[in-house]
Amino acid sequence: MLTTAEIVKKVKELEIISKKITTHLFTGEYHSAFKGKGMSFREVREYTHGDDIRFIDWNVSARFSHPFTKVFEEERELTVMLLVDVSASSLFGTVRASKRDLITEIGSVLTFSAINNDDKVGVIFFSDKIEKYIPPKKGKRHALYVVRELLTAQPREAGTNISEALKLFSKYNRHRSIGFVMSDFLDDNYEDKLRVAASRHDMIGLKIYDRMDMQLPIVGLLEVEDPETGDIQWIDTSDVLVRHAYQQNFVKQTEACKTIFNRSGADLLHLRTDEDYVKILQQFFLRRK
Repeated sequence: MLTTAEIVKKVKELEIISKKITTHLFTGEYHSAFKGKGMSFREVREYTHGDDIRFIDWNVSARFSHPFTKVFEEERELTVMLLVDVSASSLFGTVRASKRDLITEIGSVLTFSAINNDDKVGVIFFSDKIEKYIPPKKGKRHALYVVRELLTAQPREAGTNISEALKLFSKYNRHRSIGFVMSDFLDDNYEDKLRVAASRHDMIGLKIYDRMDMQLPIVGLLEVEDPETGDIQWIDTSDVLVRHAYQQNFVKQTEACKTIFNRSGADLLHLRTDEDYVKILQQFFLRRK
């Protein structure tokens, strides 16, 4: 458990990291990667040749005995929701950081990117139940609050239920929003809710994984515990078949996740705890342009 002083220090560190990344790497990328919710009315002006006749304002035209047309502009304000997996498996990490550490840092960067673009940011923390909901708001003070909550989230449950988080997201976000689902996706019953959310919103999955999720080290007999169920077993990591089966299970789970996102019309990025997530996010934003 972090002390108050440690929390304040860590929030400041994450603010500095986020500002540096947002300023030097995401300048323009985030802004242009996501379109606004639609078109909003700006003004009425005199009709000129080539204007769309569907937008003629007949009331104003009749008043002045001359055709006038409505002018619209794209709504730039967006609502960004972070759906953050705080289940027990997110605490796992063997190289640079735990999955939770990476989720916290990426969540902070996305929060400040949104705030700098004058967008609203909200958070849904989930395990196998909804742990906390932070309604979307603007402003630096709110951003710092979000970062502090990302740092200090203490889930009451250990499991993972992505479907519950997606259901809440769809319930509270009636207008088109951007949803970043940050998880290791050790769950397989969320496709229906993801399809519903992606039919109205811009959904992006960030699949966070550790090198050892993918491949076992050769260290002989190893006692392992499932952090979400508490099940303990011994495995022989020197056995080639055991290592192969472990790796194939990761591949199978990863492919299943890809399939779910593809069928739902949502995007999915894979981020390993010891890799440069900034480069991956930047490339994604550029592709979205």
